[in-house]
Amino acid sequence: MGLKISVIGTGYLGAVHAACMAELGHDVVGVDTDVLKIEALAAGRSPIFEPGLPELLASAQASGRLRWSTDIADVADADVHFVCVGTPQKPGEYAANTDYVFGAFASLAPHMKAGSLAVGKSTVPVGTVPRVLEVLQAGVCDGVDARLIWNPEFLREGFAVKDTLTPDRFVYGVEGAFADANVARLDEVYARALAAGTPRLVTNFATAELVKVSANAFLATKISFINAMAEVCEASGGDVVALADAIGHDERIGRKFLGAGVGFGGGCLPKDIRAFMARGEELGLAESVEFLRTVDATNVRRRSRVVELVRDELGEDVVGAPVAVLGAAFKPNSDDIRDSPALDVAERLVALGVDVRVHDPEALAVARAQRPGPGYVDTVDEALVGARVVVLLTEWQVYRDLDPADVAEQVAGRVLIDGRNALDRQRWAEAGFTVHALGRPTIAPAS
Repeated sequence: MGLKISVIGTGYLGAVHAACMAELGHDVVGVDTDVLKIEALAAGRSPIFEPGLPELLASAQASGRLRWSTDIADVADADVHFVCVGTPQKPGEYAANTDYVFGAFASLAPHMKAGSLAVGKSTVPVGTVPRVLEVLQAGVCDGVDARLIWNPEFLREGFAVKDTLTPDRFVYGVEGAFADANVARLDEVYARALAAGTPRLVTNFATAELVKVSANAFLATKISFINAMAEVCEASGGDVVALADAIGHDERIGRKFLGAGVGFGGGCLPKDIRAFMARGEELGLAESVEFLRTVDATNVRRRSRVVELVRDELGEDVVGAPVAVLGAAFKPNSDDIRDSPALDVAERLVALGVDVRVHDPEALAVARAQRPGPGYVDTVDEALVGARVVVLLTEWQVYRDLDPADVAEQVAGRVLIDGRNALDRQRWAEAGFTVHALGRPTIAPAS
């Protein structure tokens, strides 16, 4: 028999987590202060584009195990409370804004019952959880113990449902007199995955806080490393894809996350490494995290390189020049535009006077609402027709499947800039395109 669970915060993490907990057989209520979001979820509409989530929401709500509310009091019967609110970067700073985390736990505390467990899933700076526990202790009712465990999430956008239902590991950060009981209760929540052999690591609070940001710092470093090598390849005539293949065969290195291109974006890696830098400096460890400044700077430089390539191809005739930008989301299979390299490049080109036409299969609505500067078009053809340069910045399958010969008939200038090293350069060159791929020698049109 399942547990009664509440999920506080129904953004990307919370919406997925609530639906997956219901799929696992638990009775779930998802709570958020955003009325429109809750109304959409209650109607079975996903607030984000995430493969598999709409079907999971429909199944869970049809089962009667999933409901949505804007009233925090509706969590009172829950045995386990998951807090899934965001920790965005503070405006004008690198530090993470933890106000939503503290606010969520303060709102939750009076509604916890004896024996219930609060579980933090938000990514927070190390040292935050003891203060969260203080907030809980100050807010719970008489006779109720403040029981807390930190359970970081490791979701990949585009694979979030799979990563929640069948994760590659669980991490429990737990301390204090109720540690064993808290671990046992969270084990009940994840019983199916644990029975299937998913590893579970039990740590103290600080280690659990560090796991997610450390993982993201490592991945960001690996991406920026290969992009730094791409810069060297561009200067020396090397081929970064062949280089990545060669070093990727070394089992100590591996090939994953050695895809050179326009760099990383999204709501996690950029803000998490910056928050890590800020927290390291607060702890007097600026030198320990200084390498992350280089990682961040390398990532941003790759965007500048794409702008340079476009400007070089347009020459003196930049203002009003039509350029097709393929992609707005920070990665395929997502509509997330947070810190999107594609939109950063598009906005820089707009600032130069370029007539930018941005297409994306899923992210146009959110891009138009949140980043209205570039020109957005509803079809790939609208982006391509008359374009003097085609720039691929998000490697959606629909762009991978483009026929270069067909594109050649639509554009005004046969220049391709592959910002993701996702396309077959030779095919495009055979269709008459000059092909720039980051970190690789330029290919001239086939004669």
